[in-house]
Amino acid sequence: MPAGGRAFAGEHANAKAEDHSAVPSRQIAIVIDDFGNSMKGTEQMLELPVHLTAAVMPFLPTTKQDAEAAHAKGHDVIVHLPMEPVRGNANWLGPNAILTSLPDDEIRRRVEAAIADVPYAIGMNNHMGSKATVDERVMRIVLQVCKEKGLFFLDSRTAWRSVVPKVAKELQVPLIRNDVFLDDVYTAHHVSHQLTVLKEHLAKQDSCVVIGHVGPPGLITYGALKSAIPQLRKDASFVGLTELLPLPSGVSVHYRQ
Repeated sequence: MPAGGRAFAGEHANAKAEDHSAVPSRQIAIVIDDFGNSMKGTEQMLELPVHLTAAVMPFLPTTKQDAEAAHAKGHDVIVHLPMEPVRGNANWLGPNAILTSLPDDEIRRRVEAAIADVPYAIGMNNHMGSKATVDERVMRIVLQVCKEKGLFFLDSRTAWRSVVPKVAKELQVPLIRNDVFLDDVYTAHHVSHQLTVLKEHLAKQDSCVVIGHVGPPGLITYGALKSAIPQLRKDASFVGLTELLPLPSGVSVHYRQ
């Protein structure tokens, strides 16, 4: 699988924003990972008729192109930072990944470079990262840079023992977490099941963050979302991640030009 492909296995301009007249009380934030490498479903995902967040991997052939296209269509952009997993093919990480073996200054350099490489980024989430996100030293550096750059962090939750909530709270970095992976299995049946999980989550909670992907499952996930959106809109509005963030006092999230 090439860099930017799906690696979780066990592991505003003009746009498609919602019409906020008579907005339903429940909210859905769709995040699509793995933009940046001309992956399958890239164009289609950006044409979905709702507000979504494009998580763009840095240092890849279409990183800037995909970030600019998403921004132009009114979607939010975040850095999809490649981070070391417990297991998986190292080729899936892409260039300049955050590894637990790196010294502090190199981790900082790579995080700063990744942010600089993705235009319009207002936040960050982890690509893979089941090993890195349980390492407090690593995450303290990553989140400190986010704080300095005015970015929030979305914990994709590829590791249940993630230290991200603890460290983000200490550093006062705006944090949100993933609730549902739509396509960790690349079948239409599984994606359909996960959309049911989304609905069940919304029956109990006011909001839900869901993560899907371009790449191998891209067209499957796109088709399932496109079909489900009209029904989901009856009970929920589609929002950007920032609308779900409890911002600490004195902290603001800003757009990077």
